[in-house]
Amino acid sequence: MSVPQLRMESTKGQIGITTTPPVQEIEQQPADLEIQQPKADLSIETIPGKLTIDQSQAWAHMDLKPISKRIEEFAQRGYSDWLDGLSRMAEQGDELMRIENGGQPIADQAKENGEDPMLELNIGFVPSPFSVKTNYEPPKVNIDWQVNRPIIESRINKPIHGYKPGKVQIDMKQWPSLIIDVTGQEIDQKK
Repeated sequence: MSVPQLRMESTKGQIGITTTPPVQEIEQQPADLEIQQPKADLSIETIPGKLTIDQSQAWAHMDLKPISKRIEEFAQRGYSDWLDGLSRMAEQGDELMRIENGGQPIADQAKENGEDPMLELNIGFVPSPFSVKTNYEPPKVNIDWQVNRPIIESRINKPIHGYKPGKVQIDMKQWPSLIIDVTGQEIDQKK
C-alpha cells in the first residue's frame, strides 16, 4: 500500500518598487549693489614767499646814488660846512680880539686857513660787507579737506526655489503561488 504524499510547491511573492527621485533646484541671484564714492573736497591756499633785497646801502658805498640822495647829502654837507666855518670865524675873531695876550694869532690863522686838511687813507671794501640787506618770509600753505562718505545702495534678491517631489510606485513583480499536489494516491480498491 502506498501512502499518499502531499507535495507543495510555493513561489514567493515579490514586490517591485520604482522610485523617481525628487528634484530640488535653488538659484540664488547675487544682490544688486551700487556704490558711489564722491571725491573728497580739497582746497589748498598758498601764500607765496616774499624775498626783499635792499641794496641801496651798497650802491651808496660805490657812490652810485640817486640824484635826490645826492641833493640831500650836498645840502646837509653845505649846512654842516657853513656851521663849521661860522664856528671857525667866531673862534678866530675871539683870538684876534685878544691879540694883546700874546702869541701870533694872525700867522697861525693864515697857516690854518691856507693849508688843506690832511687826508686820511684807510683800506676799505667797496661795497662794505653786509651792505646788501635781505629779508625772506617763507611761503604758507593752508590745506583743508573734507572726506565724503560712500553712498551704498543694496537690494537683496530672493532665491529662486523649484521643487518636484519624488514618487514611489509599488507593483507586484511576482505574485505568490502555492501548488499542492497529491502523489501516491493509489488506493486499494479491493477493500
